[in-house]
Amino acid sequence: MIPRVTRNVFNFFEVLERNILKHFFGHPPKELALAYVHEKSVPQQKRDTLKDIVGDGFLLAVPKFRRTLEKRLKRKYGSPQYVWKMLVPQTNIKVCQDCGHYHERGRLCGHCYKKVEAETKEIQEKIVEKLANKPIENDVIVLYDGENLPDQPKEFWQGKRIIEMKKERPQFFSKNLLQKTTQQPSESTDVKPTDLA
Repeated sequence: MIPRVTRNVFNFFEVLERNILKHFFGHPPKELALAYVHEKSVPQQKRDTLKDIVGDGFLLAVPKFRRTLEKRLKRKYGSPQYVWKMLVPQTNIKVCQDCGHYHERGRLCGHCYKKVEAETKEIQEKIVEKLANKPIENDVIVLYDGENLPDQPKEFWQGKRIIEMKKERPQFFSKNLLQKTTQQPSESTDVKPTDLA
């Protein structure tokens, strides 16, 4: 009778243990076992730091996201509530007196400037052709057809180079464009306006 009671007590505790473990931890293992996993030691790879990647260089700030179309248009044209940068008609356009082309007031006429630029390139090509890419340390005098050397003392001509152009001087290319200024540089530090009424 005693063994039967002890067996019932053991069964009771076994059922109680299963129910408690099942309630808190899910199904308990029927038998305890020892599990062991053998891992090979893998050598850790050295992670590159920012200093290794950049070195002595420097990083620039780069935007992470693209600007939306609305923001791009606001930057370009502004917004009516704040700053409105819409296209407005220009009122500072005038006609060039020499060629008749339009240009902004206070700026050189683009058409006339192209003529001067072409003439200057032609002079530069002549200089390179005659001087053969030697450094130009002295002044260069450009003479067109029908022009003579100005009467100057020998000291004036010392070291100067003369380039002859085989065509007539253009009207816009006056002689005094290549002359140095005769006005002495001012040493005055006074910037106040003078001779005011």
